[in-house]
Amino acid sequence: MRRTGLLFIAVIGLFAFVVDFWPNLYIPTLQQGEAARRVETKLGLDLQGGLKVEYRVVPSADRTPTLGDVNVVKGIIERRVNATGVAEPVVVTSGTDRIVVEVPGISDTAAIRRLVGQTGQLQFAPIPSTMTPPGPQTPLDLTDAPACPTSGSPTEPCVLFGGEELAQGSASVGSDPQGRRTVTFTLQEDGKNLFADWTRAHTNEYFAIVLDNVVISAPVINEPIPGGSVQISGGGLGGFARQEAEELVNVLDFGSLPFPVEELASDTIDPTLGQEFLNASLLAGGIAIFLVILFMLIHYRLPGVVASFALLYYAVIVLALFRLVPVTLTLAGIAGFVLSVGMAVDANILIFERMKEELRSGKSLPQAIEAGFARAWNSILDSNVSSLITALILYLFGSSVIQGFALVLILGVLCSMFTAISVTRAILRVIVAQEWARKARLYGVTEAEFTARPTTRTALRRGAPSV
Repeated sequence: MRRTGLLFIAVIGLFAFVVDFWPNLYIPTLQQGEAARRVETKLGLDLQGGLKVEYRVVPSADRTPTLGDVNVVKGIIERRVNATGVAEPVVVTSGTDRIVVEVPGISDTAAIRRLVGQTGQLQFAPIPSTMTPPGPQTPLDLTDAPACPTSGSPTEPCVLFGGEELAQGSASVGSDPQGRRTVTFTLQEDGKNLFADWTRAHTNEYFAIVLDNVVISAPVINEPIPGGSVQISGGGLGGFARQEAEELVNVLDFGSLPFPVEELASDTIDPTLGQEFLNASLLAGGIAIFLVILFMLIHYRLPGVVASFALLYYAVIVLALFRLVPVTLTLAGIAGFVLSVGMAVDANILIFERMKEELRSGKSLPQAIEAGFARAWNSILDSNVSSLITALILYLFGSSVIQGFALVLILGVLCSMFTAISVTRAILRVIVAQEWARKARLYGVTEAEFTARPTTRTALRRGAPSV
């Protein structure tokens, strides 16, 4: 039975070691369109640098955004940021009208700010024949522009329809019969009819796609488009440049918001500064673990050696869980991990102190160890359950930073209970069976305290001699 327990502990430790240190390890994933993902340690914004921006959803005309509206805006911004291909962006709501965007691990924060900052309305506007066709990024104020006339050409900028007439997710990069790169999208029923009528009557005129009163693209209408499937060709010999086409697709798919947003605050952390934070955190954690191990070795001796091994085993297990879940590590998360290290050692201290009391009461070494674990269990369970309840409340109701701390603490507490009870006990059971381990000085007690005496009341009443 003891061998089975040790084998189980060894298998878990070996698996965790592989997860922690095996290069280019991939595991299956349930995410749609992705068969496997790479196992890696995810670092948060404060440890690898990046951009954090807070926005407020602004009321529009006579409408005040509800919490549902804020979630819709959040979803559009999230899809827009995800489409850039950056690693692990975080977009969360805060309060009733705030949206926080965190994009870790990027160096070109200006490009992300431009993309995220394009938070107004997407509009499709004909260009009057009296105007010079605008190029990309040209201002075109459509704030108070009227709807376009049903017949005739407009004499001033007007709006034919808005971004709500695009079929969601329909924009994509394609090519024309000549092999030139194009952008295609599909219109909803009303937009399809409006565009069909307009293109039939205004062939060879220009038509602008406008976001936040800035022209994104202004192609010419080459022929009537009756079916609602629109293809835009770039101006170069090969059509659109790839990056230009992808940016236009992002604008078409994720450019229209039900409410405008305004930037309230932003914070940019340089990757070099994030690396400094990471190095300082790892150094602090390493010093903390070293001091804990040193104390255990000096005060508890042989049991302290076992507890120190269990502590290192615990660290390997927890890191493997962080990589498998995966948990995004932040400064607060590392603080939670260091706190859970102290809690893991606290359980061993309760056990070892109780074990010493049992030795002094006359029990043999194996009996004292079993009694120490059994009688310290209630205290260990109560303290850890209290910590789990507190961490769960923090996770459910805290901000994103607090949630990271709470999640790390929850995983740490659960693992510490396993290592303090199962791992330490299994190893001590094997060690105390060895002749060399039956010495008082290895347990921090005197020879008189270490000598076994009768442990049953019957033996004491009978006057059984001490052995």
